[in-house]
Amino acid sequence: MVASAALVDGAAAVAPGGSVASAPTRGTRRRDWKGYLYVLPAFVVFAVFLGMPLLQTVWYSFWNWNGFGTATWAGLDNYTEIVSDPSILRSFGHSGVLIVFYSFVPVAVALMLTAILSRSPRLRGLGLFRTLLFLPQVIASVVVATSWIAIYSPDGLINQGLRAVGLEGVTRAWLGDFDTALPAIGLVGTWLGIGLCLVLFLSGVATIDGELFEAVRLDGAGLWREFFAITLPAIRGHIVIALTLTIVAALKTFDLVYVTTRGGPGSATTVPAFEAYNRAFNTREVGSASAIAVTLTVVILLITLAVSRLQPKEDPR
Repeated sequence: MVASAALVDGAAAVAPGGSVASAPTRGTRRRDWKGYLYVLPAFVVFAVFLGMPLLQTVWYSFWNWNGFGTATWAGLDNYTEIVSDPSILRSFGHSGVLIVFYSFVPVAVALMLTAILSRSPRLRGLGLFRTLLFLPQVIASVVVATSWIAIYSPDGLINQGLRAVGLEGVTRAWLGDFDTALPAIGLVGTWLGIGLCLVLFLSGVATIDGELFEAVRLDGAGLWREFFAITLPAIRGHIVIALTLTIVAALKTFDLVYVTTRGGPGSATTVPAFEAYNRAFNTREVGSASAIAVTLTVVILLITLAVSRLQPKEDPR
């Protein structure tokens, strides 16, 4: 027998399971509108400081304009230039390399550290260890970049260490070499990302029932079996968050490149954000810079959407 039956306005309805569900009343609908009022201030701030500038950037991308004179209609020319200009394509390729250093390597290292630390929850000094690894996240990017310029310099810490072990032939100006400049910047991103990923993963481990670990250890499970059977499935959502944050950080990298190499040597370390800045403020190609910025935004949104599909589904019960 079909149990559901809608009654008159404002009355109850019988659900398939036999339970009685209240139909939305006029008062309920009024409360829903009040909910929108709560988010209205945040929406206004978003629209004024993010939505309108974004729409304005999209509009500029369809024009040829030097920022001062009269603009001429360009249509999609600035977008076709992105796929035909080798320098722009190269900058997006550099971002792909940085994703490896900023995201994949930190996530892999942090997972290994999580597997080890989850076996020793009462390790002395663990809090200090976490703080030291997370410390780079709270240091200003300019300070980080300046510090690594000194470390990578010809007389810096890395070259001094290489000379000390008899590898003077390997020393070089790491940020001034065409072959090593981009990986050198990427390693700074790795250093920045490991602490963030580790803190995220350890927070996920803290939510796992300790009896699960005790059960597998009584069965004689080793470090890696325990990690793949319990820890990794439990922190899958945290891994997705870490991948999203670090990939976005790699794609929008600007300050680190600007301070350390300014895109050089040559164009060895140019990235889309730096290319957009350079065209907007140095070569006065505002339309082209806007097209690069819009394209970068779309790429970030698409990658974020793709990574979010790895998020574990919630239990419907």
